[in-house]
Amino acid sequence: QVQLVESGGGLVQPGGSLRLSCAASGRIFNFNPMGWYRQAPGKQRDLVARIRTGSTNYADFVKGRFTISRDNAKNTVYLQMNSLKPEDTAVYYCNAFVGGEDYWGQGTQVTVSS
Repeated sequence: QVQLVESGGGLVQPGGSLRLSCAASGRIFNFNPMGWYRQAPGKQRDLVARIRTGSTNYADFVKGRFTISRDNAKNTVYLQMNSLKPEDTAVYYCNAFVGGEDYWGQGTQVTVSS
């Protein structure tokens, strides 16, 4: 079993920044891919960014603005979000792919509004 706990969401003005954190525990290893997804009301859940050993990938709509990183010693994944836009408003979910299964956190709300 794997547990994921997100933190760092909140309300921010357009152009602002937030950093999300996802602390992982359980049977997860440094080579297991982890990532961030988001879901806005009435829309599907979309991949935002993913990190695995030696590589990262991003959705086109966040390239150049968001950065995913991982602290293996702390089993924590981060999402640094800069130049936030109102359309970035969504619930952000942490994901880990372990043993052929997807694990999800409970989600953290990000609201970008003036």
